[in-house]
Amino acid sequence: MAIIDINVPQSIAKALRLPQNNPRRQQKNVLKKLLRKARFTEFGQQYRFDDILSSNHLEKKFQELVPTFNYNSIYKKWWHRTLEGVPDVCWPGKIKYYALSSGTSEAASKFIPITNDLLRGNKIVMIKQLLSLRNYEDIPFASVGKGWLTLGGSTDLQKNSDYYSGDLSGITAKKAPFWFQPFYKPGKKIAKEKNWNKKLEDIVDKAPQWDIGFVVGVPAWIQMCIEMIVERYQLNNIHELWPNLAFFVHGGVSFEPYKKGFEKLLGKPLTYIETYLASEGFIAYQDKQYAKGMRLVTNEHIFMEFVPFDENNFDSNGDMIDNPEALMIDEVEEGKDYALLISTSAGTWRYLLGDTLRFLDKEKCEIVITRRTKHFLSLVGEHLSIENMNKAVQLVSQEFNISIPEFTVAGVPFGNFFAHHWYIACNDVVNKEKLRIMIDEKLKELNDDYAVERKSALKEVFLDVLSEEQFMLFMKAKGKVGGQHKFPRVLKGKMLEDWQRFLKGELKPV
Repeated sequence: MAIIDINVPQSIAKALRLPQNNPRRQQKNVLKKLLRKARFTEFGQQYRFDDILSSNHLEKKFQELVPTFNYNSIYKKWWHRTLEGVPDVCWPGKIKYYALSSGTSEAASKFIPITNDLLRGNKIVMIKQLLSLRNYEDIPFASVGKGWLTLGGSTDLQKNSDYYSGDLSGITAKKAPFWFQPFYKPGKKIAKEKNWNKKLEDIVDKAPQWDIGFVVGVPAWIQMCIEMIVERYQLNNIHELWPNLAFFVHGGVSFEPYKKGFEKLLGKPLTYIETYLASEGFIAYQDKQYAKGMRLVTNEHIFMEFVPFDENNFDSNGDMIDNPEALMIDEVEEGKDYALLISTSAGTWRYLLGDTLRFLDKEKCEIVITRRTKHFLSLVGEHLSIENMNKAVQLVSQEFNISIPEFTVAGVPFGNFFAHHWYIACNDVVNKEKLRIMIDEKLKELNDDYAVERKSALKEVFLDVLSEEQFMLFMKAKGKVGGQHKFPRVLKGKMLEDWQRFLKGELKPV
């Protein structure tokens, strides 16, 4: 039994609004649809959506009348009222669901509004992604009708006075259509489990009863689950148990660091499909085999603007200026980085998502995610921000009554998984083991995603205490002396290699 016939009739293709060749026109139609739906909301009335709709220059008028927002600004001015049960604030009706996304320094989690309109749009994009398998070569289509093992958040959502909250994957699974239930694994009972370790154990127990064609999730979680199954049943590889396993749908972090270790668990190659599914909406997906990037969803439920990620639009901390230059999809250039502003069918308006994109193929709207605007450290989905790090160091400094003028963090391999390595500048007497434990605990309090990953793929935290002079000498060795130069809070690539060489005495100040 197949979930859906890959050979789609033209009538269905038209109803699904499958991609065509004019992204700018598609995006303009999406914006019109969003504005019409939200015109009578408080937000729509304040920012004169009727005037925008009557303008001959729709997108320009939209940018002229509606300001840009980040999470903190839109929450403080608008979204907080929806949590109190106020209807028709930024989108018609009451908001009944909120996705909890990785937090800022002010709170452990962001509350991202989720509406039925947004979920409907996401589901249509998921179907489009499934249909795109027609573009792949030598695909075992029989596997499409097998089980889909999805490792996500609990579907046992937190009940509040006027709304439910939880992980987007949990909300999506809870509201999945009835026809998908026979294919969905691990099933409703296990999906409700909130204890991650128990969920994995239950999946391992049930694994021999399933015929899995797809695995869906963050690479670290999927790898851990398959390793546990292989070990429990003394398998040479996972295909001895699931011979029809053919697809791995992943997103959120780069898969490349995992690929070598992951493929040791396989008996035959898988087809890898990358997605860009944020809490705020389904933004892009890989629509052909061996593609280097993903195709933006231009004709469904998200209107996008692209802000050049440069010193004209962002300060040194990664904060976007007021009234930045924002381009339409046909105005971008290949090879340049852009921050993404989105407006969606959940009352998200000109909202800075926090990722930067680079167009590989403008005509096909094919992009790759290049970085976070705020320099996140995310090896396995922990989404550790500069704000999280600064706040943790501030709290620990106060608690130990010490001064930490500089610090930096690097993500490093640890066996088949990963660890964080902290380097702290402190000239006071301090117990580095207690300091390491305290920073780790504070980060767990500040960032839900970090807390989850410390129980799974982020296996360890290391910490070295150095003198402030050592940090300054490294900057001197790099020729970066002066007030405009700041020690990077996250070390990656060449900078990390040079730092390690410096600590070994192989890189000397000039």
